[in-house]
Amino acid sequence: MLTALRREPIISLLCEAQASLTPPACRRHGRIELNQLFSLCLVTLLYTFLHMRHNLKYFDKMRCLRKRSAVSFLGVLVICLLLMNLYIEDSYVLEGDKQLIRETATHQLNPERYVHTFKDLSNFSGSINISYRYLAGTPLPRKRYLTIGLSSVKRKKGNYLLETIKSIFEQSSYEELKEIAVVVQLADFDSAWCEGMVQDISQKFAHHIIAGRLIVIHVPEEYYPVLDGLKRNYNDPEDRVKFRSKQNVDYAFLLNFCANLSDYYVMLEDDVRCSKNFLTTVKKVITSREGSYWVTLEFSKLGYIGKLYHSHDLPRLAHFLLMFYQEMPCDWLLIHFRGLLAQKEVIRFKPSLFQHMGYYSSYKGAENKLKDDDFEEESFDIPDNPPANLHTNMNVFENYEASKAYSSIDEYFWGKAPSTGDFYGIVFEKPIKITKIKVVTGTEDRQNDILHHGALEVGEKIIGSKKGRQCTTYLRLGEFKNGNFEMTDVEHKVLFSINCMRILVTKSQKEWLIIRSISIWTSQTSNQ
Repeated sequence: MLTALRREPIISLLCEAQASLTPPACRRHGRIELNQLFSLCLVTLLYTFLHMRHNLKYFDKMRCLRKRSAVSFLGVLVICLLLMNLYIEDSYVLEGDKQLIRETATHQLNPERYVHTFKDLSNFSGSINISYRYLAGTPLPRKRYLTIGLSSVKRKKGNYLLETIKSIFEQSSYEELKEIAVVVQLADFDSAWCEGMVQDISQKFAHHIIAGRLIVIHVPEEYYPVLDGLKRNYNDPEDRVKFRSKQNVDYAFLLNFCANLSDYYVMLEDDVRCSKNFLTTVKKVITSREGSYWVTLEFSKLGYIGKLYHSHDLPRLAHFLLMFYQEMPCDWLLIHFRGLLAQKEVIRFKPSLFQHMGYYSSYKGAENKLKDDDFEEESFDIPDNPPANLHTNMNVFENYEASKAYSSIDEYFWGKAPSTGDFYGIVFEKPIKITKIKVVTGTEDRQNDILHHGALEVGEKIIGSKKGRQCTTYLRLGEFKNGNFEMTDVEHKVLFSINCMRILVTKSQKEWLIIRSISIWTSQTSNQ
């Protein structure tokens, strides 16, 4: 009885000490500050020590109780040490929570893992808070159709920036120049180099600067994130990681600046040659894609060259590049960006409109001989391919359906060995006047999958419902030769407005058939 009475004040003291040492916030979250934990452990040990003395005083002759008290003391000591260890581990977790946002970009990029994080980018419609320096030119007085963005740094060997700017302007007509804006970002921290480049640009392109077609900008180094000690993904050397990470940030800042200058944006590198009248071709392609969803249209198969975006996507793309700037090169990140916005397949057009011309890379002046073999510098006239319904009675292989031969994208129709009388049909939505027709079958790697025996015919007088429409009469224009068909001045050979066109197999073949492209140029639409 006496023992129980003497314990109660100590127990009360211990409970009061624990309550005072543990703030409500810590009790709610199950966390105790380190100094509070030490104090709590000391109070607990004090209680145990007093408890032992009390036992020893009243049970001095009972060894078993002494042993029991010693075990009790050691047990409490072990528990205290375990509590301290758990707290230390928890403190690391707390510190990790505080740095979660800063360290988001240090994880390996995985679209599925970050899909919820990326959905938040839908709210990133505002611009990034950066102060840009205008080195040449002033803010555009009006919105344009297309902005062309270039980011350039000092190279150890060669410099192609002036030639790239020259190519953009020289390959554009006067009417095209009214619809474009060129933004050059000098992204090097060497102020002397920047000043020299601004002088050269201002001297050679003064009239374009005055006309508001050319702007040169710079972002001070203070706005850049940490570029040292970054993750060495893909076993890249440290200087390579720093170079490509900074390039991602350069592009992010450039995209952010260009977000409201035009309806569309195309990224070029600073060592590029342009195809003649490239803007007219870009406009024609965009028009042909009306009603279809796309994130990126590609006009070159190399790197970050000729990639076209809606300007309203630029803020999200800028945030995306900053979020993962140290993970991988920018052209790889763009593939993830496109996929996260639900464009799974590449939409690339041929021939390419832009060609890489630099011999030395901006990274250490290394040789870079990459060339786009689909590039055509001279003006080329892409087909009109008016809206039409496409159908075939051939056995289609997998997903190489009829529509892919009629598109300007690098795709094709592929059918299994056709028989005599098989056809590929096109029914136009409106009667048309055709000036030129070109059909190409087979591919470079499947050169025998061509139409060995076939003819091209045009028809009039449509009958049937929308899904089953067809022409009642056809006129044969000619035969395929070596798998191809091409005819100009069609409007002089066909006196009626054309409603249908078909490719007819005139002899069975054991080889499969690839229709790589169908190109149609028109002069006018008949008002029937």
